[in-house]
Amino acid sequence: MTAEDVETFKRCISVGGVAIFPADTVYGLATEPDSREGIDRLYRLKGRAPDKPAAVMFFQLGAALAALPELGERTRAAVERLLPGALTLVLSSPARRYPLACGRAGSDQERLGLRVPLLEGELEPLSAAGWPVLQSSANRSGEPAPRREHREVIGQSRTTEDVEHHVDRLGEHLAERLPAGVDAHVHTIHHASGQLVGVP
Repeated sequence: MTAEDVETFKRCISVGGVAIFPADTVYGLATEPDSREGIDRLYRLKGRAPDKPAAVMFFQLGAALAALPELGERTRAAVERLLPGALTLVLSSPARRYPLACGRAGSDQERLGLRVPLLEGELEPLSAAGWPVLQSSANRSGEPAPRREHREVIGQSRTTEDVEHHVDRLGEHLAERLPAGVDAHVHTIHHASGQLVGVP
């Protein structure tokens, strides 16, 4: 990604759009985490059930920690050890931050999925994206996730139809030629009798 790509990404997110972008694991879809319209659009593109939660991605670890000041000392230390990297951490969120990322009514609104990707090499410019996004892999729900190596189907997406077209092309091409991508592993971090517990 170039600095210009990142500025385009930021503009898209700022108006509640849905963007396709390369993460450290697979290609992702992103939108503003507080935009109901953007989240509904992203879920429709994926064919994802509206009650399923999604992760919130920060592009700098410091920004993630600053946005979650209620994290306990042990949890914060664990987050600092595990991130950035190819993990989604499911954290206790008693302050109910980013509620639209936690699924619809009936879902656990006090648990938040957190991603901070490892931005090295060509992905390093993404660290300039100054605010978080709600993100999910750029594939139809239940289909293989698109690997970052598959660049040729990512174009200049300007409309919902463009994004839908690219999501479809990614899925079709993967089904024909590529193994599934490597999704970020999910770990739950919580306190149990004063101990920090990780559940893969």
